[in-house]
Amino acid sequence: MSMFTINGKTHTFNGDAETPLLWYLRDIAGMTGTKFGCGLALCGACTVHVDGSATRACQTRMGDIEGRAITTIEGLSPDGMHPVQVAWRELNVAQCGYCQGGQIMQAASLLKEKPNPSDADIDAAMSGNICRCGTYPRIRAAIRRAAGRA
Repeated sequence: MSMFTINGKTHTFNGDAETPLLWYLRDIAGMTGTKFGCGLALCGACTVHVDGSATRACQTRMGDIEGRAITTIEGLSPDGMHPVQVAWRELNVAQCGYCQGGQIMQAASLLKEKPNPSDADIDAAMSGNICRCGTYPRIRAAIRRAAGRA
């Protein structure tokens, strides 16, 4: 049995240690904001925070999260007022919206590490998050706005 927190609440898991965190979040915990994209940690749709760092939930095994703190898009800011979420809404970043939970989680992690990132920092941090709709200019602008530089 492993014990960990998701969005500040304690959870336990008695299943297969190889189970991806993504499936636990979606199928057991009912948190569907974290999306399945590629299953190979290449697209970023499943990005969550593990102990505050952006992590791909599709490749994170349940056996590796004992004692760890997981934050999903649902827990980033329960009222939706995290600066990144606010900037996303103000600039209408989302088009289809499928990738946006992962994009927001990656951007929030970037801003935690670098409160005033350069465009190169933004591009480097976000390069592993794919948006099939091509909203990259709005994503960059929203990250700048969230950093207080818009």
